[in-house]
Amino acid sequence: MDFVGRRIGYLFAVFLVLLVVAGIRALYLGTVRAPALERLAAEQQVQLIGVPAPRGTITDTNGVFLAVSEPADDIAADPALITNPAAAAARLSPMIGVPQSLLLPRLADRASQFVYLARALPQAAADAVMHSGVPGLTATPVNRRVYPRGALAAQVLGLVGTAGSGLAGLEFGENSILGGSSGERRIVDDGRGQPISISNLRAAKSGESIQLTLDANIQARAEDVLEAIGRVYSPLDATAIVMNPDTGALLAVANWPRIDDNTLQGYSADNQEDRAIGFDFEPGSTFKIVTVAGALTQGLVTPETQFNLPPSIQVGGRVIHDAEPRGWETLSTSGILAQSSNVGAITIALRLGANDFNDWVHRFGFGSPTGVDLPGEEPGVVIPPSQYSGSSMGNLPIGQGELVTPLQIANAYAAIANGGILRAPHIIQRVNGKPVPEPKGRRIISTTVAAEVRSMLQGVLAPGGTASEVSIPGYELAGKTGTANKVDPATGQYSQTAYVASFVGFAPAKDPKLLCAVVVDQPQGDIYGGTVAAPAFGQIMGFALPYLGIAPNS
Repeated sequence: MDFVGRRIGYLFAVFLVLLVVAGIRALYLGTVRAPALERLAAEQQVQLIGVPAPRGTITDTNGVFLAVSEPADDIAADPALITNPAAAAARLSPMIGVPQSLLLPRLADRASQFVYLARALPQAAADAVMHSGVPGLTATPVNRRVYPRGALAAQVLGLVGTAGSGLAGLEFGENSILGGSSGERRIVDDGRGQPISISNLRAAKSGESIQLTLDANIQARAEDVLEAIGRVYSPLDATAIVMNPDTGALLAVANWPRIDDNTLQGYSADNQEDRAIGFDFEPGSTFKIVTVAGALTQGLVTPETQFNLPPSIQVGGRVIHDAEPRGWETLSTSGILAQSSNVGAITIALRLGANDFNDWVHRFGFGSPTGVDLPGEEPGVVIPPSQYSGSSMGNLPIGQGELVTPLQIANAYAAIANGGILRAPHIIQRVNGKPVPEPKGRRIISTTVAAEVRSMLQGVLAPGGTASEVSIPGYELAGKTGTANKVDPATGQYSQTAYVASFVGFAPAKDPKLLCAVVVDQPQGDIYGGTVAAPAFGQIMGFALPYLGIAPNS
C-alpha cells in the first residue's frame, strides 16, 4: 500500500473511532443522562412564577377607601451584566427614588448576581425602569399597599411588609381575611430567553374586603383636635375614642403623633402603637364611677346622701386630700362626683369594703381585655385584695394604683351611657359585604343606677363642676375628668410633674347616642383633665353630634 493509501486508512480509522465514541456518547446522554438533562433544560426554559394576590380593601363605614392594593414590581439587578455602574446608578436614581450613593455600591457588587434596587415600585415607574436601557434588570410582579387618606387612622390600619403580609394593626390582625392566596404561572422560554408559552396553573385569589365602623370624617376631626393638643401642650402622646355606646361600634380611634403608613421612615415604634388599646395608665378620677355605681347598687348610698367631709382622710399610713385645699365640707354623693372629691370617693369606697370594691372593678371590665377586634390589646393591671396594703383603699378608689387602657375606660362609661350593659367594642362592620354580628353584652348595673350615675355626671359640666367651661349649644353633656400622677421610673414614686389628663363623656346626657374619651399623656404647662382633655372632648363632640344628625335636647 502506498503512502497516500495508508494516510487514507489512518484517517478512516480515526473517523471510525470518533464515530463510535460519538455514538456511545449519544447513547449515554439519551439514556443514562436523559432525566438530568431534561430537568436542566426545564430549569433553563421553564419558570414557575408566583402570582401575588391583591389584598382586600379596607373602607370606612361610608365606603371611603382607607387601604387598597395596586400593581407594582420589585426591581432587581445582576451586577455582572452592568458594564458602567456609575452611569446606571445616575440613570436609575430619579426613576426609583433611591439616592445614587446607595445604588452605586449595589450595582458595582460583582460578587453578587442578584441585588434589590426597589421594592413594590408603582407599575408605571417600574415599566419606565425596564425600558431605561440599563442591562441586567428584572421586574417581579407584586402588589403595593397604599393608604389613600395618608395618616388617617394609620395606627389602627397598621402596615404590610415587603413580603405582602400584615405586620401591625388590622393589616396584621385580619391578615387571613385580607391576604387572599397567591397563584402560580408557568412560562416556557425559547433559546434566546423569550417567552413562547404562558399558562396559569393556579389563579390568584384576591383577599376579602373589610368595611369598618370608623367614620373617616369623625376620625379626621378627632386627629385634628389631638394635633392641636400636641401643639399647645407638647405631651408624649394622646388618643381619642368616639363610639356608639349602645352598640360598641367605634367611630374614631385617633392617635397623636400622627404617622403615615405610606412613608414610615423616621417614625419610632412607639409612634406606630395604637395607644387606645396599648397604653396602660392610672386613670385617676374617671375611675370614681366604679365606687359610686357599686355603692348605689348595693344600697349603701343614694345620689342625695350627705357626707360631712373633713379636709383630708387617713387610710393606713397615707393621708389623702382633695386637689384644692379646703376646710370641712358637706357634699352629697352627686356633689362628690361633680367636684371630684377624693376624700368623698374614699369615704364611699370604705363603705363598700375591699372585696366588694374589687368585684366592681372586675364587673366594669377592668383587668381583662375588652375583646375588641383589634390586635395587641393590653388587659391592664388590677391587683387582688390579697395584695392590698393598708393604704390601698385610699388610692385605688380614686384611680391610682391600677392600670387601664383608654378603650377600657371608654367601654366602662359606655355601660353607664347605654343603661347598664357592658359589651365588647368592635370596629369591623362587614366582611365582603356580609354584616358581622354585633357582640352580645351582659348587664352589670340596673337601668335605674345607670340613669342615676348619668344624672350625677351632668354635674361635672355644670357650674362648680370640674369641666364647667365645656359646653355644646343645644346638647346636655355628661362626663368625668381625670388627672392622675405618673410613677417616676427613676424613683418608683409618684411624680409631682408628670400627669395623665383625661376626660370621658357622652351626649345627650339623658339618652346618650355618642361617647368620646380623650387621654393626654404628660401634657406640659397644664395638667388637668378639665382644662386639657375636656375641651378636646367638646370640640370632637361639637362636630360629631350634628354631623351624625343626633338631635339637640333644646
